[in-house]
Amino acid sequence: MNDTHHVERERFFGAAKVVAGLTLLSRILGLLRDRAIFAFGANRLTDTFWAAFRIPNTFRRLFGEGALSAAFVPVFTHVAEAQGWAKARLVLANTAGVLAMLLAAILLLVEGGVGAWLIVRPGAWDRTLLLQLLLIVMPFMVTVCLLALGAAALQCKGRFAYPAFAPVILNVCMIVAALAARAWLAGASQGGLFLLASAVIVAGVVQLAGVVWMLHRVGLAVVPRPKPILPEVKRMGKLFLPMLVPLGVVQFSSFFDGVYAWWMTATPESPTVKLLWWTVARPLEDGVVTHLYAAERLYSFPMGILAISIATVVFPLFSRYASRNDTAGLRDATNRALRLCGFLAIPAGVALIVLAEPAIATVYRSGKFQPRDVADSAYVLRMYCLGMWAYFCNHILLRAFFSRQDVRTPLRVSICLSSVNIILVAALVFSPLRAGAIGLATATTSTANSLILIWVLRSRWGRIGFRRIVAALGKTALATAGMAGAMWAAWRYVFPWVQRLHPALQRDWAGHFAPAVVLLILCIFAGLGVWVVLVVALRCEELRELRSVKE
Repeated sequence: MNDTHHVERERFFGAAKVVAGLTLLSRILGLLRDRAIFAFGANRLTDTFWAAFRIPNTFRRLFGEGALSAAFVPVFTHVAEAQGWAKARLVLANTAGVLAMLLAAILLLVEGGVGAWLIVRPGAWDRTLLLQLLLIVMPFMVTVCLLALGAAALQCKGRFAYPAFAPVILNVCMIVAALAARAWLAGASQGGLFLLASAVIVAGVVQLAGVVWMLHRVGLAVVPRPKPILPEVKRMGKLFLPMLVPLGVVQFSSFFDGVYAWWMTATPESPTVKLLWWTVARPLEDGVVTHLYAAERLYSFPMGILAISIATVVFPLFSRYASRNDTAGLRDATNRALRLCGFLAIPAGVALIVLAEPAIATVYRSGKFQPRDVADSAYVLRMYCLGMWAYFCNHILLRAFFSRQDVRTPLRVSICLSSVNIILVAALVFSPLRAGAIGLATATTSTANSLILIWVLRSRWGRIGFRRIVAALGKTALATAGMAGAMWAAWRYVFPWVQRLHPALQRDWAGHFAPAVVLLILCIFAGLGVWVVLVVALRCEELRELRSVKE
């Protein structure tokens, strides 16, 4: 048995390396994709594209990457082990059929509604463009959610590479479309945006074809069968719906932020907006949705690599302890996961705060994305990064509750705080914070969410070692302060030297990508070196735990 466990563990860590490598490749290509699109500039046209793209993306996160996989994997795995892969194929076919019918109904409802709106009351040119782009990109919701189902089935078969590789296809298609639009369609024209939207659909079809081919290779090729609905699929539905609500509330908050920012952007055609009995000036300027997207992409970069990796690893461990009713083991695993989150999230967040402007400039400064766009995006990024620790911890805490099959507690907390987030955003954009209010509200409510869930866990499980967590955070904060000082000093003293080598590099980094990357890397490594020395000197046990992860 021990040998079997050892082989499974080694196979898992080998797969984890592959997934991490492909995820990193996808993230890097995603930044290159964004750079190619941001060359169009930050204006009402690009804002409208990102606002339209948010809607199918919300469904992707909600169905594809959230509740669907969480409900499908345990049931499908149990069926495969208890009744064999022939029965599992029937369950997969039934799940695919039911999901396809549900997605088709949603698609027809949305497309019909948008089409009717476009015909009856299209409004100004920007709203007309938004509706037209929605008509094009919405089918991506169907392909990407079916892709997620197939990817989950592949993972149950121990095949992790293609699910991690699939986002690369989307990034490559959009990069090619962005370059073609710049070359032949004058970049940020309506024709260029239509080409980008069409590339999303092409990518979705290619991704889905790829997962169907992979399922055929591993013996899981099926024809969707919506009827009759099997008991196992009904069981998935019972798991899916309770998980869907809290995840849906969180995703709606993010969706609301982008759409509300687009609505509150002043244009020559519509400089004011009527709120109840008052007519007020729209507080935001052209480009705000693009700036929000740039900030979101950068602050989510470390989360995609680090936070999701930790959460993926600890969820089975949490579930194992919960099934044994081992509260002590669950407390200890949660304590360790939270400490690791702080150990990684605090320096990641502070590094992005210190290097926000050069990071945004390096990744996105090209074409019509101007220095002011860099400064505005960096401002929003700094606001978002104030809650980095909470973003990491929320992934862990949610899985801790799910391991005990408790979905009501995070549901109630998320509904309350998402409502608070919406109210804060709606009100504070009229304050001097402007677009920064969106990042600050997200950071504030996420921090409150983490603290409330930790308090609930402590009240139910007993002491979870909060003092140990605070002590670890204190050491991490000291090391991070030294890191921040080193990064600032490197930027302060290295930048003039780089300017002497490249006189044209006067914080306008367009056309100077190579020296900008070198400068940013120097700053990062200067800070990282100091941070490592300090965490060793302070004897941070999280460093030792990270070293022993593979043991």
